[in-house]
Amino acid sequence: MSIAFLLTALVVVATPGTGAVYSIAAGLSRGSRAGIIAAFGCTLGVLPHMVAAISGLAAILHASAIAFQAIKWLGVGYLLYLAWQTLRDQSAIQVEDNRAPVSFGRVIRTAVLINLLNPKLTIFFFAFLPQFVPAGQPNGTLQLMGLSGVFMALTFVVFALYGVFAATVRTQVVSRPNVMLWLRRTFAATYVLLAGRLAADSR
Repeated sequence: MSIAFLLTALVVVATPGTGAVYSIAAGLSRGSRAGIIAAFGCTLGVLPHMVAAISGLAAILHASAIAFQAIKWLGVGYLLYLAWQTLRDQSAIQVEDNRAPVSFGRVIRTAVLINLLNPKLTIFFFAFLPQFVPAGQPNGTLQLMGLSGVFMALTFVVFALYGVFAATVRTQVVSRPNVMLWLRRTFAATYVLLAGRLAADSR
């Protein structure tokens, strides 16, 4: 495994996106455990893209404008839905008591969908990973799986760190409802901006 792959993958993962935003929101609203679970869900959402890239389905997606557009607009719609939910549901970004029951299954489902409905991940796997596997390698599939596993591990670690960091500052805003109001608006605006960026992308 090359240092170039590790550095590039780390930059891609660490760049704030929908998964990072959701992990931060989960950690801030429900604590470090929820942030880690959100990171795990986002990591699971990478798995279908990895399988598609390795099996060759990404080539179809890359070649088919209709398939790409369909997944892209599903992703845009879901991001706008998250923005609406964030503003509408006060409990979504509201600091809660750790003793209160939390639906971690819902956290995982949302996190998985966030990365699942991201066609850029499939294109990323299809265009990026093969550069680090020499052509004609008899064990090329195994190497792709190994690199993909490293990418998923980086995703989990970085997003979990985002979530845990957010959880460490949540107690500082418990008695500041105005701060929580602006945080809800900030997260909602971020989802809208990410949706706009995804909608503007042709590939």
